[in-house]
Amino acid sequence: NADGSADSSVDMASLPMLGAANDGDGDRNLIAGAQCFVTPSDSLAMICDNWEAIPHFSKAGGPKGVARSMPSSAALDVVAEARNIPCFVTPTGWKFFGNLMSSKEMFGKQDYTPFVCGEESFGTGSDHIREKDGIWAVLSWMSILMKANQDVPENKPLISVKDIVNKHWAKYGRHFYCRYDYEAVDSGAANEVMDLIRQSFVNADIASTVGNDSDIKLVDAVEFEYIDPVDGSKTSKQGLILQFEYPSGDSARVVFRLSGTGSAGATIRMYLEKFEKDTSKHGEAAPVALKSLASRALSLVKLEELTGRDAPTVIT
Repeated sequence: NADGSADSSVDMASLPMLGAANDGDGDRNLIAGAQCFVTPSDSLAMICDNWEAIPHFSKAGGPKGVARSMPSSAALDVVAEARNIPCFVTPTGWKFFGNLMSSKEMFGKQDYTPFVCGEESFGTGSDHIREKDGIWAVLSWMSILMKANQDVPENKPLISVKDIVNKHWAKYGRHFYCRYDYEAVDSGAANEVMDLIRQSFVNADIASTVGNDSDIKLVDAVEFEYIDPVDGSKTSKQGLILQFEYPSGDSARVVFRLSGTGSAGATIRMYLEKFEKDTSKHGEAAPVALKSLASRALSLVKLEELTGRDAPTVIT
């Protein structure tokens, strides 16, 4: 449906157990089940949590390290903490994952392999190659489903992708997630938005920020930078992060990143994430669950006022 929810009129029995797709060169992947789309961030977290089903990990006693790109949701972090696995949040780009994979082999430091990593842009991988591998991700989900169903009697319904996802959310909470892309924005206006965030929030007193009727409180603002634990290199200006808190105490964040600031215009990417521990709300469509957070963030950064855009070009 247009709001991101499943179409309840579809005959569930007619749908396959697993829906999976790769792009042309097989490095990206999309995972879905009957009435269930698995976000890349959730898929990464669930692969980590179900490592016993995946031979590459089970033979070695589990992953020794995991990582995600900063814009990806923190679903992986929660699993890694519960599983006592070192977890890293890196800038976007597979080279940062590659350094962690090669920590012992090339730098003589701690061994993080077997390793699992991913980005919100449908990239998932492990240390068998130093690049994202969409086919491996699909095979991992096939392994997870196989193990989940190995003891199901023949006359009983099989455990589905949706069952695995719902069980995971019930255990760890759900990280609602969406990305808004504003494409071909005037470069000057796009830079104004980023400068406003830096000046008004990152480099200012958050306590002075005016609230609004949503009760979604801005609690922190930072500009992400990364010091590589393997080679010590520093990568700066990797995204502006606004941290929020709901009246329930649940956390949320909005990340702004800018790309392609040439003559053809720039793309402003806004990543929305909200943690929800209440299982009764886990079935809500992500765009609906994140609508008030999006409105709050867009109002704060004056995106429509500065760019003239009243809606994103693409929502994923």
